[in-house]
Amino acid sequence: MERREFIKTMLRRTGIGASVAVAGTAGLVGYYQPRKEFYSQGVEEAGRKERLERPKKVVVIGGGLAGISASMELARKGFQVTLVESSAALGGKLTGWDLDALGERFPVEHGFHGFFDQYYNLNELFAYAGVKQDVFMASPGYPIIFKDSPEEIFGQTPKLFPPNVLSIVGQSRRLDLISFVKNSKGLSSMGELFRYEYKRSFSKYDSIDFMTYCRNGEALPAFVDTVLHPFADATMNRMEMLSAAEALRYFHFYFLGSPEGLAFKITNRDCMSALINPLEAKLKELGVTLQKGSTARSLKVEGERVSGVVVDSPESGSALFLSIKSSAVPPKGFAAFATADGVPIMVGRKGSGYVAYDGRCTHIGCPVSPDLLTGGFYCPCHAGRYDATGTPVSGPPKAPLARLAVVEEGGKVIVKREGASGELLACDYCIVASNVRGTRELVKASQLGRPVFESKVDSLGEADPYAVYRLWIDRPLDSAEFPFYTVSGYTYTDSVSLYSHFQEPFISWAKKHGGTVVELHAYAIAPKDIRPEEEIKATMLQELHTIFPESVDAKVLQELFMMQSNFSRWAPGDHARRPGIATPFSNLFLAGDWVKVDAPVFLMEAAAFTGRIAANSIFRQESLKLVPLPIVPMKGLFA
Repeated sequence: MERREFIKTMLRRTGIGASVAVAGTAGLVGYYQPRKEFYSQGVEEAGRKERLERPKKVVVIGGGLAGISASMELARKGFQVTLVESSAALGGKLTGWDLDALGERFPVEHGFHGFFDQYYNLNELFAYAGVKQDVFMASPGYPIIFKDSPEEIFGQTPKLFPPNVLSIVGQSRRLDLISFVKNSKGLSSMGELFRYEYKRSFSKYDSIDFMTYCRNGEALPAFVDTVLHPFADATMNRMEMLSAAEALRYFHFYFLGSPEGLAFKITNRDCMSALINPLEAKLKELGVTLQKGSTARSLKVEGERVSGVVVDSPESGSALFLSIKSSAVPPKGFAAFATADGVPIMVGRKGSGYVAYDGRCTHIGCPVSPDLLTGGFYCPCHAGRYDATGTPVSGPPKAPLARLAVVEEGGKVIVKREGASGELLACDYCIVASNVRGTRELVKASQLGRPVFESKVDSLGEADPYAVYRLWIDRPLDSAEFPFYTVSGYTYTDSVSLYSHFQEPFISWAKKHGGTVVELHAYAIAPKDIRPEEEIKATMLQELHTIFPESVDAKVLQELFMMQSNFSRWAPGDHARRPGIATPFSNLFLAGDWVKVDAPVFLMEAAAFTGRIAANSIFRQESLKLVPLPIVPMKGLFA
């Protein structure tokens, strides 16, 4: 079948044929390329000021990309910004720390990150902070390793439609044009990917999961297995738990509606030094006050406005309260309890009395668990360990767990935090840019008296846990030609990153020792596959041996395993309940990748985008010029 006839047939069977002109005796196609747009904010810019004439105070809660983005824009226009971050470092999921191993010091982070060209708002943030372009390198392609079939390698795709789609089919060993043409129902289902439109897509498809969508549409199994399933997993949500509408938005943003094509960059050194440190330096240059290692505990409300934020720090505490039966405390070691607002508390016996610690890891606030082997505490999220006195002994935590005051009265153990009742940061405006868990805890503790809003925040969920397993091994993996692989069909491993292929100091270490630094990622572990750490590690190591057989005889010189649960959930039905940027309080706004927006943005770009929108919401009230918000087209090519 000639190319022009195939394209005619494909477009006709997907119901989108009228939108692309097939012309000329030479068989050429009238190609279509999307254009970058700007998000409509509905505000007339005439007469608006560039900067504040009188400083006003803003408290931004959360030092991830959303909080950094909002703080940067606010400080540029003259606001006095205080950025509160519970971790000892900014960055959220981009943060990092140092690991002493094998006689050297290595930077480590939460996992592999790719930076796409259509991350317009995030890339503008990096550029303004002076992030140098030489820290980025282009990824050479998209190899996908399947358990039961040959590897697929997708190179850089054209930016024009339909060549971008045809190139995916043309590069694949498992996909062919004839199968697409013959499967008219599956082709129509695939055509829905090109018809993304916010209201229509969410109204029609948010009630079902993406796996059901693919099955109901009778999409080609080979296309699901080869393209849709591996790429959908990168949302950090399993297809069985991912809203079909969110999946349509995801594919529209990353490929089908993007004018940038399927291209991304990776950093040639760790994200902390390459990206977060320059962002922090810029914030300080702009006069932003950084309160790292401090946790926002509650919002103080007066009428329809937030007047301040109660913050804990090592110098000031809040009266965390817990009352348990004395018999619930074990004779040895510690037991984990929780306050009414969900704060984990570790309680144990000491002599004839009791001892208690705030069970939130001082790295980024994940809950720690009693470590039965050492008698201390362990944070599985980032492999942080504390001894029985709460002092950090390994991993990223630098500060000790907060010691709590304990008394026994009438057969009950009562736990309070020593010190004051917390510091009150007065504010004219507040932006909550924490993650899902932190936002839920903050709103619950604040007792705002707005049941509808509080219910929406409480409905926010986290995706299934993900795991990161980094290994230093004693030999090269000669069959690994790419720095990053997507993996499909295995119990745990969803991707493999060869850090010694693209990032220092791992490149130098590998050259010196003849080894490899490899990282395995499990994007979203199903409940039935949750196992003890050692079992998961053993299975992932066996999967590495299957993927790269030359690793079978390799010796593991050093390892780092982390299991976390902090990515936003995008389940069917979540979208309707999700809170938006605005809140019932006129000076309180939300930001983060979990916030409800109608724009086609996702993951890191959604964080930067919503941080800017929250800042613009404040600018609107102060009659200041808004920050332009570049986006990919709001609708699919054939919506």
